[in-house]
Amino acid sequence: MRKLTKVRKPRGIRALFKAEGGTILAIWGVSLTAFLGLVAMSFDLGRINITQTEMQSYVDHVALAAAGELDGELDSITRATLAANTLVSDYQTFAAGGQALGPTDFTLTFFSELPEADTDTMTGATTNPRDAAYVRVKAVTKTVDLTFGAAFVALSGTDGPDNTITATAVAGFTQFACDVTPLMFCLPSAGYDADSNIGDMLHLRSGGQGSAWGPGDFGFLDPAKIKVDDGGPCDGLSGVQLDTCLMGAVGSITQCFSMRGVDIEPGQKVGNFEAAINVRFDIYRAVVNNKRNDPDYAPAPNVIKGIKPDTGGGNGGNAGGGNQCIGGNETTTNDTVGLPRDTCIINGSCGRIGNGAWDRTEYVDRNYGNANGILEAGEDPHPNAGTRYEYYLAEIAAAGANAPILTGREETGRPMCSVNQTNDPERRVVIAAGIDCNANPISGAQQDVPVREFFKIFLTEPAGTDGATPPNFEIFGEVAGSAGGTGGGGIAGATFHDVVQLYR
Repeated sequence: MRKLTKVRKPRGIRALFKAEGGTILAIWGVSLTAFLGLVAMSFDLGRINITQTEMQSYVDHVALAAAGELDGELDSITRATLAANTLVSDYQTFAAGGQALGPTDFTLTFFSELPEADTDTMTGATTNPRDAAYVRVKAVTKTVDLTFGAAFVALSGTDGPDNTITATAVAGFTQFACDVTPLMFCLPSAGYDADSNIGDMLHLRSGGQGSAWGPGDFGFLDPAKIKVDDGGPCDGLSGVQLDTCLMGAVGSITQCFSMRGVDIEPGQKVGNFEAAINVRFDIYRAVVNNKRNDPDYAPAPNVIKGIKPDTGGGNGGNAGGGNQCIGGNETTTNDTVGLPRDTCIINGSCGRIGNGAWDRTEYVDRNYGNANGILEAGEDPHPNAGTRYEYYLAEIAAAGANAPILTGREETGRPMCSVNQTNDPERRVVIAAGIDCNANPISGAQQDVPVREFFKIFLTEPAGTDGATPPNFEIFGEVAGSAGGTGGGGIAGATFHDVVQLYR
């Protein structure tokens, strides 16, 4: 008998919906599509990030190169632009257009100041090279073409990543002067510089309290802003003692001032300054009366000044017994003279800014003439020394380490009051901040006054007052060159640091 086979009914649509076979394959297909899309997107995102990094690195270096030229000189913006255009070369890898990066790929904007917060909008844009202290470099916007990501965006209908690239950097320049005398003076004119006027005499006079200061007026930098060396001669001092140390002590005391802005201290401190500065000439009075045997206040190796030292006692230290110091009532010597002032300053024909012409014959005849059989009158022992500073140095070199500079005279040219003597001829040099007081009016205390240049000024005679009521404190000095800053150069005792940094 034949076995009957059961015939299955065809599956209906409803059954197909209930069937679960092949589900994993469908899910895998959808997931693979999404996964491949993400891989494609990550590829394009990587290219965008790489290009962003390249552009940021480029503008950072351009900003630093440009900022390094912002020294306040009249051509600073020109030099900064040239440096930005020529000193930095780089490339970008994936953005549209050429790969090499150059001057057409950024814009420069110069600023005189920065806002307090990095998130604040920058203001103070300037085209004045004197004021330009910061530069902003902004890259021209570039586009990174999407490849795989473009296809994914087209298929998915979603928005793609931001593929436009830009970068911005802000850098600035500041120069710090360290180990300088806390002294400033008003320049004769805006363009007056040290190296072009070596040998000229400056007649510096204390600036008035309530009136505007003019060329040749001087004042003091605020000592409260000075950092002194730990363990140095000024460590732990304050008030009058700190002022005295900063203006009179020997050696490095690490006082640093920003060329971009110094603070002018109110009050002239005439008496303290006169006493402190004159220890260089072996004169110890007032607040430094007890410093004559302190090596931190040693005099210069050449102190010829035409003032007769007293022969009275003291604490020893000179042949013949006792310190020979200079008291309150000065007496001029009969056979020596200090370095003369410029002739035009003496006769008043050039005001307080000299021209370097001084009576060399008088100095040679009085100090080296034949009254004591030393030289024939008019015979110059140092004919190759042109300026007073050069003559001073030649006298030190000719005498050697400790021998008298002058013989048979009422002063030897060596210290006779102090038992100490520094071997550094720069001891009679002060480094003063030259300020354009016309562009930056000063009539007393001022803050953030820009310095044009730090001058090296050789003191030709002890500081003093003019006898007026109230008295004006006076300094007579010869321009010995630039101590640093915008004028270049650099000398022992002064340190200049150029600080170029990124701010944003």
